[in-house]
Amino acid sequence: MESLAEALKECGAIKFGDFTLASGKRSKYYVDIKKASANPRILKLIAHNISQIISSSSIPADYAGCVALGGVPIAVAVSLETGLPLIIIRKDVKDYGTKGQIVGDFKKGMSVLMVEDVATTGGSVLKAIKTLRGEGLVVRHVIVVVDREEGATGALADEGVELIPLVRVSELMKG
Repeated sequence: MESLAEALKECGAIKFGDFTLASGKRSKYYVDIKKASANPRILKLIAHNISQIISSSSIPADYAGCVALGGVPIAVAVSLETGLPLIIIRKDVKDYGTKGQIVGDFKKGMSVLMVEDVATTGGSVLKAIKTLRGEGLVVRHVIVVVDREEGATGALADEGVELIPLVRVSELMKG
């Protein structure tokens, strides 16, 4: 089976130029996981890799969670691969419908494994984790497809959360 790093390079998920990231930082490269998650073969590879980590690391998880929008295809694929129910955290509370920020049924005290497409500073996922914890859910692990290695690991560790990358950006930049 091909490596995820190879698949990400092959599908053009790594772009070079001048980019502004969600964190507000500027970067000479951009990791476009949406290109990968729109490819069923690569999305299946991502979900399989995450499932393997859950099993091999004995990560307790009652739900697969993500932040809308980038993490949604990944979390759906993980949910299908593992059978874990899905929870989606909206970035903002909607002013229509149920007006909830969390999509999905859950019970307080249960554990959520967060999945992310790309982690830079960890700001988006930390905000979602605080929302989940505010509802009585437990979050101790985030599995990210690509860690840009720019502070997310430390920021999450400060909140008692382990960041587990499938690929580090330093691996993607080789060769």
